[in-house]
Amino acid sequence: MLDCQYRPNNFYLVALLREVTMKRMLINATQEEELRVAMVDGQKLYDLDIEIKSREQKKNNIYKAKISRIEPSLDAIFVDFGSARNGFLPFREVSREYYLSEPIPGEKLDIKKLLEEGQEIVVQVSKEERGTKGAALTTFISLAGRFIVLMPNKAKAGGVSRKIMGQDREQILDSLSNLGVPKEAGLIIRTAGLGRSDIELEWDLKHLLGIWNSIKKMAVNVEAPALIFKEDNLIVRAMRDHLNDEISEIIVDDENTFKDAKKYLKQVTPNNLKKLLYYKETTPLFTKFQIEHQIESAYSNKVILPSGGSVVIDYTEALVSIDINSGKSTKQSGIESTALKTNLEAVDEITRQCRLRDLGGLIVIDFIDMRQHRNQKQVENALKNAVKSDRAKISLGHISKFGLLEMSRQRLRPSLGDSAYRICENCSGMGRIRSTESLALAVLRLVEEEARKENTASVIADIPSDAATYLLNEKRQWIKDIEQRESVHIILIADPELSSVNFSIKKLRKDEANLAEYKQASYKLAKTIKQDNASLNPISQAMDKSRNLNPKPVTTWDIDDVQTPNLIDRFMFWLENKQNNKVKANQGKNKPRSKTRKSTTGVGGNKRKKSTNKRTTPKRRSAKQESPQKTTAKKGPKQKTAKQGPKREAAKQGPKREAAKQGPKQDAVKKGPKQDAAKQGPKQDAVKKGPKQDAAKQGPKQDAAKKGPKKKSEKTRSSKGKSPNITQRIKDQESKEKSIAVNESVLDETNDKLLPWEDILPPKTKS
Repeated sequence: MLDCQYRPNNFYLVALLREVTMKRMLINATQEEELRVAMVDGQKLYDLDIEIKSREQKKNNIYKAKISRIEPSLDAIFVDFGSARNGFLPFREVSREYYLSEPIPGEKLDIKKLLEEGQEIVVQVSKEERGTKGAALTTFISLAGRFIVLMPNKAKAGGVSRKIMGQDREQILDSLSNLGVPKEAGLIIRTAGLGRSDIELEWDLKHLLGIWNSIKKMAVNVEAPALIFKEDNLIVRAMRDHLNDEISEIIVDDENTFKDAKKYLKQVTPNNLKKLLYYKETTPLFTKFQIEHQIESAYSNKVILPSGGSVVIDYTEALVSIDINSGKSTKQSGIESTALKTNLEAVDEITRQCRLRDLGGLIVIDFIDMRQHRNQKQVENALKNAVKSDRAKISLGHISKFGLLEMSRQRLRPSLGDSAYRICENCSGMGRIRSTESLALAVLRLVEEEARKENTASVIADIPSDAATYLLNEKRQWIKDIEQRESVHIILIADPELSSVNFSIKKLRKDEANLAEYKQASYKLAKTIKQDNASLNPISQAMDKSRNLNPKPVTTWDIDDVQTPNLIDRFMFWLENKQNNKVKANQGKNKPRSKTRKSTTGVGGNKRKKSTNKRTTPKRRSAKQESPQKTTAKKGPKQKTAKQGPKREAAKQGPKREAAKQGPKQDAVKKGPKQDAAKQGPKQDAVKKGPKQDAAKQGPKQDAAKKGPKKKSEKTRSSKGKSPNITQRIKDQESKEKSIAVNESVLDETNDKLLPWEDILPPKTKS
């Protein structure tokens, strides 16, 4: 009876506890100038991302750029990618496919021989511009998906997220081996990919490959510098990076943003649509969950701890320093226990502030001194456990004998200080301003130094009003003495808008002095000097040079096959994998074919021309449909070019995209021979190249007669073993993961030495 009586209370208690400990994603978009995404655990804020409309974020954007300067002393290249400041590209971040010549093994690489100024390359922004430093760039592209990260031009890279350990890691490695990753690409399975089926991982891979193919096509057709891929907005990034099974609700307070979030979830992860909620209450969303004051704490350099201590965060050019103070913490029995408790509280708050502010680079923490070594170890272990939930890469040191701990943290986005703050005009970021007396005396000494120089007619000092008042009232006689002794005129201009660090002193020679101009009032002279400075040193208002000159960049939304697979797609995927496994077993017996395929992939102009010629020759073998052994008996030494059949078959996938729209029967019967003959290359080359094609006395009519009907039979052969009801759907699915071959007329207009993928062909198929 008692159990029944208290059961409702227990139920409400459990519901209340669940409400307090529930993890949510809160999206605030009521102000169009600022978009905020907060991750909360109950009512505690543990991650924050803010996107300001007026500040463009360039990290992870991909550009077609030009090499503006090669600097061997820095072992780096400066690249013009369309920004007002050139980007910095270390030589180690340059892919070998951009080398103008093949480096000699054993010799030191000469950067000026391998690259040249004006050369066009495709780069990705790896670090944002900060202060006077330009953006850091790389040519090794990285595309992040829902479950995987694709590195399309870095085959040696890849693996599993460092947060996946034990048996889960072995399971992910097995799934990785089952994916159809291109040979030239690398792959990383993200933490969100844990527990996902091979079908979902393969779908994400196909989506990223589609984006990469679109990027390659656009890179060929646009003029550098140009933006060719734009990173997703904050809504998509937040759901891609933060959304997992622990997140129970996604609450949005803006209708348009809610529609965008719903569109993304419907396409990528429809199972999470039930978590998406639209907030309609009049109380602001962040106020409802009591996190507004927590966000404001991230803008302060001092954070109060529960015990009464504090954490003080200071930013410098070299590092971020964090100091821990015990403050009002007096509840412990001794100084050692007080230091330990305050340091443990500070560890949780420091890791939280690192995520909220996105502190990056070198971070030095000054803990309160602890005498016992076990207490130091306890604090170090607490810090290691606290950073495990951080998405950034973190390297931790140990507490030194001075009580300092060094750590480095990867910067994931522009920090809160960079995006929301500007440098103070009064102190120029120093945090202090000079006293009036000190500034006035310093100006007086500098004026006297300029007056003592030869051929000086007058010295003009544009200084703050308080410093000018001090000099004219307290040091007027000193100024007169300098004028009489050096035979110069000293003019002090009081400017109320100047700060203590922005004064200027100008010297006029006797041949250019016109003292009549400087007999006006100080406020008029101050305006005149400002206008002169503006005309001599105009402020650069340069925006991206490529913004209005090139077409719209590629985005995630441009790819059609982004939605997750349905039941029919899963069956098609299973059927395709079953056939691919049979083909893999047969391909393992034919080793020379893979060797020949390797020899056709080249870097640089000459090798690419050779590979293009080899791709046009294998038509004869595919037309005759002979086995490798029979072809060897008939053609003998020409077998090497004949073995390029698989590449030719890969190139044939281009017309299939158009054929897929017209239906399988129409493709096989009406447009089979003509379409293949028009689009597959050799006949088109014959029209352009003329003399070379005429030299081959093999009878073009006879070849055309052979190739026409054989192409049709080849298509019917490829569809054997597949159900006729889903043959066309499989063709459609294959065509989505392959790029259409670029028209040869476009390729002729481009320079062979600019980009390594100007001869874009569809990716190699498994069958």
